[in-house]
Amino acid sequence: MAMSLGSSDGDDDEVISTINTTPLVDVMLVLLIIFLITIPVVTHTIPVKLPSEVIEPYKTKPENINLAVNKDGDMFWNEQPVADTAALLTRLKVVAVQTPQPELHIRGDQNTRYEYIGKVILTAQRAGIVKVGFITEPPPRGG
Repeated sequence: MAMSLGSSDGDDDEVISTINTTPLVDVMLVLLIIFLITIPVVTHTIPVKLPSEVIEPYKTKPENINLAVNKDGDMFWNEQPVADTAALLTRLKVVAVQTPQPELHIRGDQNTRYEYIGKVILTAQRAGIVKVGFITEPPPRGG
C-alpha cells in the first residue's frame, strides 16, 4: 500500500471531492439479483377458482316521507297540510306499494298529545308502511 504525502517540489495536492461509486454500483447489482431471484417465489400461489360477481346498478332510494304533527294535531305531508287520518291513509296506501318502500319520518311537536302521534302510527300500520321513524332534536353538545 502506498500513501501520497505530497509532491516533492512542495506544491499542494488538489483535494479529490468526488464520491467513489463503484461500491454503490456493486451493492445495487447484488440487490437487483436478489430481487430477481425472490420475486417469482413470492408470486407463486395455489391456483384457486374464484367466484364470479355480477355487477348490478345501485337502486335509487325513494324519497322519505316527512310527516309533521303540530301541537293541535294538524298533520303536514312534506309541508303540505293533510285534512284528516282518512286522507292520510289513502296517501300512505299509494306510497306503501312502491318498491322499495319509502320510510315514514314523523316530526311531532314537543307539546303534541300522544293521541295524535298514535293515530298517525296506527294509520301507517293500516296502510302497510314498514319503516317508521321519529325525528327528534339532539341534545346540546357537552351536556
